[in-house]
Amino acid sequence: MGVFAVEGSAFIYDGEPVRLLSGAMHYFRIVPELWRDRLLKLKACGLNTVETYVAWNVHEPNEDEFRFEGMADVCAYIALAGSLGLHVIVRPSPYICAEFEFGGLPAWLLADSDMQLRCSHPAFLRKVDAYYDELLPRLKPLLCTNGGPIIAVQIENEYGSYGNDARYLEYLRQALLVRGIDVPLFTSDGPTDALLQGGSVPGVLATVNFGSNPGSSFDKLKEYRPNAPLMCMEYWNGWFDHWGKPHHTRGAAEVAAVLEEMLSAGASVNFYLFHGGTNFGFGSGANCQEPNLYEPTITSYDYDALLDESGEPTDKYFAVREVIARYSNVEPLPLPPAADRQAYGRVELSEQADLFEQLDVLSAPIRSVAPMPMEKLGQNYGYILYTTRVSGPRPEERLFVQEVRDRALVFVDGAYQGVIERAPTMQSLPIAIPAEGARLDILVENMGRINYGPYLKDAKGITEGVRLGFQFLFDWTIRPLPLADLSGLHYARGRSADRSSDRSIVYSANLSTGRPADSSIVLSAGLPTNLTAALSAAHPDSRTAGLPAATEEPRFYKGTFQTASCADTFLDMQGWTKGVVFVNGFHLGRYWNKGPQRTLYVPAPLLRKGGNEIVIFELHHTREAAVVFTDRPMLGQPYE
Repeated sequence: MGVFAVEGSAFIYDGEPVRLLSGAMHYFRIVPELWRDRLLKLKACGLNTVETYVAWNVHEPNEDEFRFEGMADVCAYIALAGSLGLHVIVRPSPYICAEFEFGGLPAWLLADSDMQLRCSHPAFLRKVDAYYDELLPRLKPLLCTNGGPIIAVQIENEYGSYGNDARYLEYLRQALLVRGIDVPLFTSDGPTDALLQGGSVPGVLATVNFGSNPGSSFDKLKEYRPNAPLMCMEYWNGWFDHWGKPHHTRGAAEVAAVLEEMLSAGASVNFYLFHGGTNFGFGSGANCQEPNLYEPTITSYDYDALLDESGEPTDKYFAVREVIARYSNVEPLPLPPAADRQAYGRVELSEQADLFEQLDVLSAPIRSVAPMPMEKLGQNYGYILYTTRVSGPRPEERLFVQEVRDRALVFVDGAYQGVIERAPTMQSLPIAIPAEGARLDILVENMGRINYGPYLKDAKGITEGVRLGFQFLFDWTIRPLPLADLSGLHYARGRSADRSSDRSIVYSANLSTGRPADSSIVLSAGLPTNLTAALSAAHPDSRTAGLPAATEEPRFYKGTFQTASCADTFLDMQGWTKGVVFVNGFHLGRYWNKGPQRTLYVPAPLLRKGGNEIVIFELHHTREAAVVFTDRPMLGQPYE
């Protein structure tokens, strides 16, 4: 049993001063089979500590439904780190930011329109208590006071950047203490007066987050904690990417120089990030610092970190290891061998299924006077379809989807009209209604809830209403489409009256409940095996029908490929437009030809020797129904 303590301006472990040299890696962004490899590489860099957030939405994807297995097995991750001789810093605060969906908060909180987040609002605190009652007893045996590797636990994350509710912070502190968390607690905030005043807790270790200028940042911290250890809890050594924006990089020499300045000042440091990993599934969040500037985060969380997205050391890794060696007497370990990479080549996706022909299997219809957001219908992630009938004739008028969250495809009698997007892009488009009237379909994509800043309450779908000109449209049928686990289905074959060719109806439904099936877990919601089977069961005549060029219709594509051995690979989405990808039922995440991400990382453990399956849900169109598996990532390289 080790004892970690804060004594004056030093960290003490088992009676001896210790400098924390830490790296952030999130278990929920790495497949479990690769945890050991990444942790060994962290230790080989000369670090003695690993830090991880704990994402509430990973562990309680639906209220009172808790998950602690697979990629959600945080305890196994922490125990593994301890077995390798690493200390662990845990950040289980209800909110984590982390460019993760909703900052780690569970989407179901937004079903309550009166919910107030990250404050002493009683309803919010009750939800936190229920979560902590499940989580903290699992962490308690892993505390260093009980012989485990956890040496410190965070109360809240960068709270000063959001609020100033001191009662809330004290409530969280007590929530940890009464549940037996008896290791040092801490807060982390930016190095300014307002942020440290709003986010710090009296008598609790305060740390600061920054990417440069450590001298002035630590000087500000000393003003508030003059006789406490200096620690940068987040040294931002890279940065994250948004769709349609450039890929961020930062030079290794600059990162090493800032580190050297911190270490020469006697400070401890936690690299944010040592290894970023991947926003699998619907796990990526979004930023919105201004009301009309929504910026969704890409699937890759490479972050230009010390290890790249696939776990390979970068130039930054070796530059940092060289600096650490000058300040630490711990001999760096040899690096584990590099992972195999393979280019499995071209895969044809010859089996196809039109979304609009599959609605009964994917969702139970819900009638509503007005459009409702996802959360009110028990849906957390994915897509949602709104359908109504509009009388005619109507000359061309503009269709407005008020406060759409986040991107809507519009169809009139099945014909694609265009896209309406969340501000600052296109928020309306012209449509005309024939004399006999028309069916209006609006397919809305949730592109990730805001994870940072003042606009955190980010309900998805159509959050206000739909207008044609000045007239609001009522009487809607709503179908949640989370593309996740579904139950009670059976399969049938038949012929469809498809708009572009004669294709198969591959689904029928027998839903026992009106509650929409939802994502079981934000980070790894797999494609339901019954959906895959249904695609396979399509009438053979449909399997060779290629999609005409530039036909705009949401569609599933399925193909299989063989592998003699399993290795890391990268799926090149060249020629595709926008959608999501599943490999062997595992949800890899989103793609979009806006870039800067062109490939999706496919870790070797997701593959099988022999037959493998890929399913793509494409919202628009593809140049051809085929993909290419390559042996190199493409970040910052444009689609051609």
